[in-house]
Order: sequence, then structure tokens, then C-alpha cells
Amino acid sequence: MFTKLRNRFLLLNLSITSGIMILAFGIVYYITSSNLEEDIRQQLQAPPEAQVRMAAVPGGAGLPAETGEFRHAIRNVYMGGTGTFHAEVDGNGQILRIESGVHLPEESYQKLVEIAWKNQDEQEVIKQDNRQWRYIVSPIRLQVVGENGAPPAVERQNYSIRFLDVTEMNRALAQLIMALVLVGIGTLFGISAVSLYFANRAIRPIRHAWEKQKQFVADASHELKTPISVIHANCDALAASRQDTVQNQMKWIENIRGGADRMARLVHDLLILARTDDDQASPHFARFNFSEVVESAVRSMEAAATGKNLAFTRTVEPGLMTIGDPDGIRQVVEILLDNAVKYANPDGWIALSLARAGRRIDFSISNSGPGIAKEDLPRVFDRFFRADRSRTHEDGSYGLGLAIAQSIVRRHGSEIRVRSVENVSTTFSFSLQEARTLREEPA
Repeated sequence: MFTKLRNRFLLLNLSITSGIMILAFGIVYYITSSNLEEDIRQQLQAPPEAQVRMAAVPGGAGLPAETGEFRHAIRNVYMGGTGTFHAEVDGNGQILRIESGVHLPEESYQKLVEIAWKNQDEQEVIKQDNRQWRYIVSPIRLQVVGENGAPPAVERQNYSIRFLDVTEMNRALAQLIMALVLVGIGTLFGISAVSLYFANRAIRPIRHAWEKQKQFVADASHELKTPISVIHANCDALAASRQDTVQNQMKWIENIRGGADRMARLVHDLLILARTDDDQASPHFARFNFSEVVESAVRSMEAAATGKNLAFTRTVEPGLMTIGDPDGIRQVVEILLDNAVKYANPDGWIALSLARAGRRIDFSISNSGPGIAKEDLPRVFDRFFRADRSRTHEDGSYGLGLAIAQSIVRRHGSEIRVRSVENVSTTFSFSLQEARTLREEPA
């Protein structure tokens, strides 16, 4: 499931990235090719003054000398740039003269002019001798006049064919396409690697949460099995002796009540966890006396400590005010006290402390006892986890207390810390900000 989710994320990411890259590279290519095309058009355009050419002939007779043989009409001249030549042809496409900025064989000129005159397509690219040519055909109106501005004796129309060598331009466009393709492929590979790394990182907490949820459901089901089995067994016992009096059946009834009570405690703890885990639920935070909350919780647990003959010492600084959920903090203190009493060895000790530390209030509780194994320390706040695996449900514990306490403290912006030395002691502690500091800080 998570592999499919990761692959979908990668596919979506690569699809969006590829689309953006294709669009960006397409725009780059379009702008470059458009600029080159405009440059080609500008170089092919004949100068305005070449559209009408006049020749003065005495008496208006005869024709200009450029009508001589083609082999004598080729002139190598500077054409305003490399790779350009101009051919003038008559109405039948016969070459009258050529002005060229390139050196080509006479046959090449003849063939290029022939193809251009036949097709007359300005977008056509003529390939000749490993070169590529673009051309434009435009008319030239030729007037032959007599001397002193006499009326035209002869008027005719020739044609100008201007050629431009676009080999390097097309090669540059091809190289641009190749570069864009290679850059695109390399970028996609790089993005794929980075996306895979971050996709795995993004999936990891989801996978962890899913595994924890599955484990939680399995553990909750396991915990519910025991009281349900007890209830079923005792119901069967009641059904087997229907004729007996209620008084004689009280043992089975009490067992059923005990199983129901254990289920009720488990459901109650699960509801508390659900509420504390709900980010949408807003706890009622108020300014309260932390010292009084701790003293009240200690008084409720003193009898349990005395029953185990524990030496209970406490140091509570009076009048320490904080802002938070007083009922929630009281529950945290009671859970930590209850844990200390349960896991302290008989005739051992418990030490509780509440004191101001700079701008914060530190609470800590330590108890003697077997401690917590080093490998179990990271899991003590996991739901349904018990460091003492031999302990049964007879003490009413389901391994949810520390998970509830940690969830409540986290909603107050803090963390419960744990330190333990095996067969010596265990200490749980957390800190809250002092209310006086909160009030004095500028908004």
C-alpha cells in the first residue's frame, strides 16, 4: 500500500515537473527560432532601392550591358554579410547576373536558381553541397529611358532571387534541441532521485503511524479479550446452575462485575487518549496554582504509599502559578504518582519535587525499585506497553497511563522525560512555563 502511494506521488511529481519543463523548453525554443526566422527575413529582404532600376541609353535605344552571357555576369562583391548571394533573372528564369558574397561553382548557382524559380516558396530550405539555403523572389521593374529624361523607350520586369546560407542557423537550432533534451533528461533523473528520497521521508511517518495504529488496535483487542472471556465464562457458570439462589451465585456475578469494570476503565482511558490526540479539540487553559494541584494529588495517594511502607518525601514550593488545564495536569501528576507507588520496591522510597527553575516550573518524581531496562526506555510512553511484562491486570493497569500523561503534557508544549538506573531508581519529570513570565512577556 505504501509503495503504491509513494509511486503515485513520484508519478504525479514527475508528470507535473515534465509538463513544466516541456512548456519552458518549448518557449525557449520558440523564442530562439522566431528570432532566427526574423533575422533570416531581414537578411533576405531586398533593399528598397533595388525594386526599381533605371538605365540611361542614348536615344533610348539598346539594352543595358547586364544582358550579356551568364558566365561573365558573376561578380564577387561584399553583400553585407557572409553566406549571401543575389541573382537577377528574366521572366523566363534565365540568369542575367549574380552578385555573390560566397564562392560557389557555376553549376551550383545554376541549380539553386533553377529550384528557387520553379518553387518560389520562401519557407523552403534548399539543400545543396552540404549547405542549406533560404531564398526570396521579388520583382524588379526595369526602365530604359532616353537621354535627358525622355519618356521610357523600353520597360520590362526582371526578378531578384536573394539566397541566404542558413546551415549554421539550422545547426544551432538542432544543437539547441539536443541540449534541451539532454538537460531535460538529466534534470528528470535528478528530480526523480530527489523525489524518491523525499517521498520515502514523507511516507515514513505515515507508515509509522499506520503501524502504530495497527498495533494499537491489536493491543486493544487483546486487552478486551480477557474481561470479555471472564464475563462469558461466568455467564456460562450462571446458566449451568439456574435453580440456585442469587446469594449462591454472587461469586459469578462479582466476577462479571469485575470484568465489566475493567472494560469500562479501558474504554475510559481510550476515550481520554482520543480526546488528547484530537488536534481540533481545544482544552480549557486557565491560570491555576500548580503547587495546590500537586499537594491535592499527593494527599490522595498517601494512603497507597503508606500501605507499601514507602518513605515518601516531598518538596513543593508554594504559590507556583502556571497556565494550562488544571484537571489534565492533576491527572498527569496522579498517573506519575500511581506509577511510582506501583513500581517502588516494598520498604523503598518516593521523592517528589516541585520548584521554580528560572522562568519555568520543574516537576519530578523518583522512586526506588527495579528500574527500567535501557532498551525499554524509548517505549515507556507507547500505548499498552509495560516494562514489567510479568505484571498482570490485577493492579488495574493496561499500559495506557504514561501514554495519556505524555499526550496531556505535549498539549502544554512540554515533554515528560524519564531517567532510570536498573535496580536503583526511576525518575519522571516535566516542566511548565510560569504564569508570571507569561503575563509579563510583551504581546
